[in-house]
Amino acid sequence: MSSSRTTVVVDAANVVGSVPDGWWRDRLGATKRLRDRISPDALRETLDLDVVPLVVLVTEGRARGVESSDPLVRVVDAPGSGDDAIVDLVEDLAAKGETAVVVTADRGLRARVVELGACTVGTRTVRPG
Repeated sequence: MSSSRTTVVVDAANVVGSVPDGWWRDRLGATKRLRDRISPDALRETLDLDVVPLVVLVTEGRARGVESSDPLVRVVDAPGSGDDAIVDLVEDLAAKGETAVVVTADRGLRARVVELGACTVGTRTVRPG
């Protein structure tokens, strides 16, 4: 995959929930740990991109309130459904002619964003193991 401008959109709830490590006891803390593990440089290599991507981590529910900590890892709180916020974000990126890669294992969300021209990758892309 190669692109001059790519945004990696991460379905935080889906990625955090992909590993049964007790995340349900502290959704906010689990989301912060995910944010801190994401490496835009590593994603550039993994996704075979020409440039380091912007990463947008979309949070929902009790995981809202995580602050961005890196200029290339932006955290966005969904006002309602995280899936709907991701679809809206992908629509906005497509309207600007930008490429979106959505990180999720949610089949319904994958179908919605692929219809908009996004690529999808699995949760292990940002959370191995």
